[in-house]
Amino acid sequence: MAEQDKHGILPTPSFDKPVKLLIVAAPFYRSIADNLIAGATAEIAAAGGTWEVVEVPGALEIPTAIAMADRQCNFDGYVALGCVIRGETTHYETVCNDSSRAIQLLGLQGLCIGNGILTVENDEQAEVRAGPEKMNKGGGAAAAALHLIALSRKWGASKKGVGFKPPSESILVAGDSNGSTTT
Repeated sequence: MAEQDKHGILPTPSFDKPVKLLIVAAPFYRSIADNLIAGATAEIAAAGGTWEVVEVPGALEIPTAIAMADRQCNFDGYVALGCVIRGETTHYETVCNDSSRAIQLLGLQGLCIGNGILTVENDEQAEVRAGPEKMNKGGGAAAAALHLIALSRKWGASKKGVGFKPPSESILVAGDSNGSTTT
């Protein structure tokens, strides 16, 4: 049986074939992003996976980068990492809501994404949540992506044909009985 996941009640998934994840990080707060990345990479390594890290300017660009990678690359899953700290304007709500909504929509399209974009009130909250030895939200986001990949592989392996199947022989559509008009 797999070892208990440090981020929840589920055991860490194991894989027959290696997994490769893309970590998309917004390093606006560099030390926070570095801690999130450290937690995520440790979690992926513990599951025997590999990863690449790309950086984007901010949290709003994370879903766009994930969507681009999904169209152009062959990753099994994605880890979204960044930090949004409340300021004096409503920009905080826009960034939090729009980045989260876009990631959720990508997930509903079938992408395996762990969302580790922190939304906090101050630096202290961010440091506690990002620290690998503390709340380790980067590791938690990677664990979420790994669990979704495991589900995707489990359910993807059991797909059965749905709908119409191509015929093994030609079918008479119209014409004479000698079958001169077929599909």
